Amino acid sequence: MKGIKFFSAAVVVAGSAMLLSMMPGDETITHEGDTTIVNTRTIGKGVRGFKGNTPLKIYIRKNKVVKVEALQNRETPKFFAKAKTLLGKYEGKSVAKAAKMNVDGVTGATYSSNALKKNVQLGLEYYKTHK
Repeated sequence: MKGIKFFSAAVVVAGSAMLLSMMPGDETITHEGDTTIVNTRTIGKGVRGFKGNTPLKIYIRKNKVVKVEALQNRETPKFFAKAKTLLGKYEGKSVAKAAKMNVDGVTGATYSSNALKKNVQLGLEYYKTHK
């Protein structure tokens, strides 16, 4: 009887891990109508802000950046709110131009700013090679 309980617990754990890996939002590139969305959670895994990863979703339509959205992270909200303001500078730019941009970081939120800029670059490069 003990072996059966252990086996069923292992199946539940394995099944839960499989469901977590298939949860929506984990895919690197997805499509919503004519918009391509690049999620940097996986490709930017090594990019750290002040307190950890700073993943983004980059929305691209007709080869132009429509919106860049910060995803859940562990950054200090007050400073991260300042850093997020730089994301708007990419909007409306072509993917090629946005990938080459050298956006100034935000004073007081340097680590977060640098991580966000790096994630945008990684996401746009990924888009160019996998669209």
